[in-house]
Amino acid sequence: MKKLLIVAVLFSSVHLMAQNRTIKVDYKKEAGKLNTMFKECIGAGRANEGLRADWQQQLALVKKECDFKYIRFHGLLSDDMAVYREDEKGNPEYNYQYVDVLFDYIVSLKMKPFVELGFMPNALASGKETIFWWKGNVTPPKDYKKWEDLVKNLTQHFKERYGDEEVKTWYFEVWNEPNLSPGFWSSTQQEYYKLYDYATRGVKAVNPAYKVGGPATAGSAWVAETIDFCAKNNVPMDFVSTHTYGVKHGYLDEFGTSGTILNQDEWSVSGEIINSRKLITESAKPNLELHYTEWSTSYTPADPIHDSYHSAAYILQKLKQVGNAANSMSYWVFTDIFEEAGPRFTPFHGGFGLLNTQGIKKPAYFSYYLMNKLGETELQNSDKASWTSKNAKGDVQVLLWDFTNTHPGDKELNQTYYIKDLPSKEKGKVKVEVDGMQKGKYLLEIYKVGYKVNDAYADYLAMNKPSQLTREQVNSIKEKNNGTPISTEKITIDGKGTFSREFKINENDVIMLNLIKQ
Repeated sequence: MKKLLIVAVLFSSVHLMAQNRTIKVDYKKEAGKLNTMFKECIGAGRANEGLRADWQQQLALVKKECDFKYIRFHGLLSDDMAVYREDEKGNPEYNYQYVDVLFDYIVSLKMKPFVELGFMPNALASGKETIFWWKGNVTPPKDYKKWEDLVKNLTQHFKERYGDEEVKTWYFEVWNEPNLSPGFWSSTQQEYYKLYDYATRGVKAVNPAYKVGGPATAGSAWVAETIDFCAKNNVPMDFVSTHTYGVKHGYLDEFGTSGTILNQDEWSVSGEIINSRKLITESAKPNLELHYTEWSTSYTPADPIHDSYHSAAYILQKLKQVGNAANSMSYWVFTDIFEEAGPRFTPFHGGFGLLNTQGIKKPAYFSYYLMNKLGETELQNSDKASWTSKNAKGDVQVLLWDFTNTHPGDKELNQTYYIKDLPSKEKGKVKVEVDGMQKGKYLLEIYKVGYKVNDAYADYLAMNKPSQLTREQVNSIKEKNNGTPISTEKITIDGKGTFSREFKINENDVIMLNLIKQ
């Protein structure tokens, strides 16, 4: 009886401890170079928006604080970029004045374009079908030789302006989501392959070393089929690109009227990416790079989850799950200066951006801001919801989170759920222990994102959601959500070389410890 009682007590104490986590690492046990695919690329709406001063100011901030390497956007060849027309005899005329302004700015920030070749200039289009408020033409070219010549001329212009060695580091992606027909492509899969074939000819004619790929599909579609087409027809393919979003049902809804539901599947998003890598490995081109050139919680710019504090932990969870499966994961997008559904009328409307139109940092922004603080060397770590790292100066970083999908499921849409005040529940404690550290003095910075902490939407909600923000209101929200540490303190690591600290954690909290060697 006594033995049974002891076992029961032990079981009970283990059960109580189950809520608690321990992240235990050793400074001397390295996992290798930190994989930074999370900041390889970032999305933006369309090329013409990149000519705006506020867009450029926000991109400079995002580059400085999150350090994205590439940027991808739609509409480079659309008529509002004034790239192509024909004279009265049908001869092509090319113009890159707007393109040069945008690309010069991107390059000046030490970023690189991930060049999406689309949509069709109206003078070259075979039809009138368009998409979005800004009317991107989604029809095949009326003349494929002229399409090839346009791509070749544009690529040659890039080579002359930026140099061969620079453009070799760029990516040329053919079109966007051609599997959504009607939508982004008015024709068939086979017609897309023809478009792709001619585009690759145009790029490779300038330099065979320039990187071309696709199919830039929604929902991770056509991966195996596109590789198969290229292999069988000797068509160049240097990388696979495709897209995925974290909601159930559908792929295209710029107005958010059909409603979305955050997928309850633990491997939503990340499972698709891992499967795409598997398809590549099993294909005739097993070593192709894999770029997810769009991903997010939701595919519509009218989904309040984009503004919610839940997004911060979601982003980290999915990136951690993906591991090494993708070469880049381009979050869609960096700013709410984004006009697929037309200019937006309220400051928080569920827009895709990490920043809203006024440059207010959303919780999602801080996921990238904090990941960018990680050191270049990852430490061995068995915890599935954290990264631990160090840098050459002896600093140590621990970025941890709790992701809890609190969405009630099919009975409610994101559009009504995530606009509410959603307090987070307690999830126990997390103990962080780092052994083997260099002894000496450190500055400990602690950062946090969560409910009402770096949670701009909560402040907007507290203001009763005004349709317009005054300058004072914008400044107030920015000041409260500026990402500075919630605490700083000086500590000493003694001869044992061990740092240990315990934290309470709530649902969807993100916490970062930055130990800076003094």
